[in-house]
Amino acid sequence: MNTFVPAFRAEIAKILTTRIWWILAIILVVYIAFISGGLGALFGFLSKAGGAEAQGAPPMDILAPMLYGSVSTFGYVFPVLLGALAVTGEYRHQMLTPTFLATPKRGVVLSAKSAALLIFGAVFGVFGVIASVGAGAGVVALFGLDTQLDHSDTWALIGRGVLALALWAVIGVGLGALIPNQVAAIVVILAFTQFVEPTLRAVTMFADWAAALGRFLPGAASDALVGAPSLFTTGATGVGVDPLEWWQGGLLLAFLALVLTVLGYFVSWKRDVT
Repeated sequence: MNTFVPAFRAEIAKILTTRIWWILAIILVVYIAFISGGLGALFGFLSKAGGAEAQGAPPMDILAPMLYGSVSTFGYVFPVLLGALAVTGEYRHQMLTPTFLATPKRGVVLSAKSAALLIFGAVFGVFGVIASVGAGAGVVALFGLDTQLDHSDTWALIGRGVLALALWAVIGVGLGALIPNQVAAIVVILAFTQFVEPTLRAVTMFADWAAALGRFLPGAASDALVGAPSLFTTGATGVGVDPLEWWQGGLLLAFLALVLTVLGYFVSWKRDVT
């Protein structure tokens, strides 16, 4: 504990002295506001144009959580990138040597970095839900539809959205430790989050057996934690398969973060640095 607290403070200071965290935060807010507001406008227009069922718009008890949960479905890439960059940046700029000289216990350094990114991931989560709820509820209200903000379940969903992004930031730390090359880590993260997993989730919607496996994909676990329907689940044919419980999704994300961090520690973090 005597070495953890100074290491934790140092990790917080490292992040705050860079511009990448607030640049990613701004992009996250704009991106999520666009998606939540855009989907709200689309389905709001369809529901007013000729009836929700006739036009294919989901009912409001599904639409509102879908909009607010978009922070997890579409925004988790940003805390993952932040976590990975916090680790790979130390390799790229050769900052690990003074870091390890100040705190020789490398496990303490990695733990402190994970704790720091957990906090920054939660900050990203707060920014993200402000964007998703602000834009989504605002547009829905313009169409005279129920925002569902007077329901306690909606606010529980919003709180779990913050938790989801906090866990994703720690997953990013594990990925950065496992893949210390910054360019390679960014390519892997973007390829998986923007192409591989969305493709897999789309494919698994069309059969119950595939949907049963697809529940354990990281993005599906994140949506389960938040408890919000997404475009990957609404209207899927695998309706006989229930998603994971919210606590199961949270445990799966936490387990993934732990496994990646431990692997990264033994694969690259313990190696000699120059």
